[in-house]
Amino acid sequence: MAAKNKSELLLATNLEFEKLERVLSQLPEKLRLAKDEEDTSPKDILGHRGHWIELFLGWYRDGQAGSKVFFPAEGYKWNETRRYNADLRTAQAGLSWEAALELLSARHQDLIDLVEGLTEEELYGAPMKGANNHWPTGRWAEAAGPSHYRSAAKYLRMRIREAAKSD
Repeated sequence: MAAKNKSELLLATNLEFEKLERVLSQLPEKLRLAKDEEDTSPKDILGHRGHWIELFLGWYRDGQAGSKVFFPAEGYKWNETRRYNADLRTAQAGLSWEAALELLSARHQDLIDLVEGLTEEELYGAPMKGANNHWPTGRWAEAAGPSHYRSAAKYLRMRIREAAKSD
């Protein structure tokens, strides 16, 4: 269920990040860079999540500035997110495990800082500027943070289970 206010959003963001960190602490080192059948590794998942928080923060800043907001990114449409994510994996190919962890952690903190710095009204009182839909800033923040953390943890748990079966 989506958060409806600032305190619920902060709680969900921190709770889901902590859950993701617990799963990461259980991830065997041999799996960190191991690709799955879709050519995606746990490192790629972390880099992806950190990057999408960056995208959200950029959307927010651009909307507040009255600039054109590119969703999901300049040169891409929403129905091209598979291509965008594949291009992102290519762009992040040289990212180390440690750098991916740092990226995610830093962007998580940036997300927390933004949410803590906004009022209830700024988070949930109106649609996010530049988004061209009805979602308020808080809902976009939830999609970029806790929702992504949940799906990352689910993916990583699945990779851990698969590895345990083949050992």
